[in-house]
Amino acid sequence: MDFLDSYGLIIVFSLTIILSYFFNLFAKKSGIPAVLMLIGLGIIIHYGLLLFGEESLDLARPLEVLGVIGLILIVLEAALDLKLKKEKIGLIIKSFLVALLGLGGTAYLAALVLNYIMEVEVLNALLYTIPLSVLSSAIILPSIDEFEEDKREFMIYESTFSDIIGIISFYSVLAMVGPDSSESIYSDVFSNLALTVVFSVIISYILIYILQNIKGYVKLFLLIAILLLLYAVGGMFHFPSLIIILIFGVILNNYKIFFKGRLRKLLDEERVEGVLGDFKIITAESAFVVRTFFFIIFGWSVYLGSLLSFKVIGIGLIIIAIIYVVRAIILFIFNGKDVIPQLFLAPRGLITILLFFAIPDKLSIESEIDFKGVLLFVILGSCLIMTWSLITHKNKLLKIKEDEEVELLENKERETGIILEEKNTENP
Repeated sequence: MDFLDSYGLIIVFSLTIILSYFFNLFAKKSGIPAVLMLIGLGIIIHYGLLLFGEESLDLARPLEVLGVIGLILIVLEAALDLKLKKEKIGLIIKSFLVALLGLGGTAYLAALVLNYIMEVEVLNALLYTIPLSVLSSAIILPSIDEFEEDKREFMIYESTFSDIIGIISFYSVLAMVGPDSSESIYSDVFSNLALTVVFSVIISYILIYILQNIKGYVKLFLLIAILLLLYAVGGMFHFPSLIIILIFGVILNNYKIFFKGRLRKLLDEERVEGVLGDFKIITAESAFVVRTFFFIIFGWSVYLGSLLSFKVIGIGLIIIAIIYVVRAIILFIFNGKDVIPQLFLAPRGLITILLFFAIPDKLSIESEIDFKGVLLFVILGSCLIMTWSLITHKNKLLKIKEDEEVELLENKERETGIILEEKNTENP
């Protein structure tokens, strides 16, 4: 692509951000997730370049890097939007259990299917089915602004917990494939989790205290850089370092709860409030940019020919059926009949892609089936189902609003008629 000099790259970057912004506006009006449009744009770019004779690029590494950064920013953005209140404890516990049981049930049943159809060991199959069982907070969070507060908070907690549980589960299974002692692996997993939580709380207090005392205009990106560093170092040792991001965001957004008694004296509340407001803005803006390029590059990197395989479509349909059957049962158990539209909000996306590409080559399943095709089918299928659900929900809300306006107008006309009748009675 020699035609893209420095000016050309700047033009492409700028146009991409502008397009993504309008995709977001269109998504809010139509209910179609912006992510689906970004993937479609990437696919168009890919085949457009091939049409003009350009060679395909190896996009695995930039996709991985953007995915990790995007994941951190998205979880941080979600954490900075969560308020801890006593009345929300039940909601938090319920969303955690739904995320845990949903991911575990979907991954295990899908692994049994692969074991039956392809004679793959269940433990090895889990490396493929766990990524396909993780909800995508990157797709869900930008799409639920108009939801009721309880449902919106439930989806924020559930999708965030699903990301964390999925990552921990994936690397736990990865560590257990072929170990000499499974007991030692289990103890390592839980000890790593406990250490990460304790470390996260301590480092969050330290960072918030330091952050309020830093003077200058670059402290917010400095903080993001520190969080990226902590995540990367933890990830190298397979620690669930996403918990660091989640706990930091929750503590910063709820600092009045965590800084009590003598600790309250360490804070300048006015400065912390200012930092918190600015940090929310810069995190949301950065997440928007990274998410934009991640899904465009993912669309650019996919091969649509893999979707023409009947085996790929068959396994993809079975996995999608398992996803929604398990989700329906679990939501019904915890929420009763009030499971719409959240039942159909189960897209697969950023985490699914990242974990899938993290499977070592030596542990890959040798088969005629192209699992990248299954991955693409499940992602597109779940996103399309979510799109249908959002559009239906939006139309339902518009219908309710119209009915309320009509009822209000009829009531006014009725009241006006009564008043006129009373006046006519008084003045015959």
